[in-house]
Amino acid sequence: MEALTTKKVIGKHVYGELYECDPEILMDMEKLINIVEKAAEIGGFTLLDVKAWKINPGVSVVGIVLESHISIHTWPEYSFATVDVYTCGVKGDPVKAFKYIVHALKARRHTLKVASRDYEDN
Repeated sequence: MEALTTKKVIGKHVYGELYECDPEILMDMEKLINIVEKAAEIGGFTLLDVKAWKINPGVSVVGIVLESHISIHTWPEYSFATVDVYTCGVKGDPVKAFKYIVHALKARRHTLKVASRDYEDN
């Protein structure tokens, strides 16, 4: 007889690399903050705070959501960005939030990876 598996924590980590993005957007801290805010809304998350840092010429933005976080790190000189949307629980859709960011940064190509961050007790 197999033991029953009980999930204690449900987590999903959606992340990837965005290539051939619009470098003007990748340098614009205010636009990137707005993109993270909109991604949280589109994903169905509860936005708690957004912090951003200008790392010339790029920008790093982290949105803290009740469900975990959304981050964008940019390298405008290479038209490149990395994106993470990590959620705990069943609320929201991290893939939808990720795809919105891809569209908003005008990426011509991207990777999308999904990792389970579940904790299962068996």
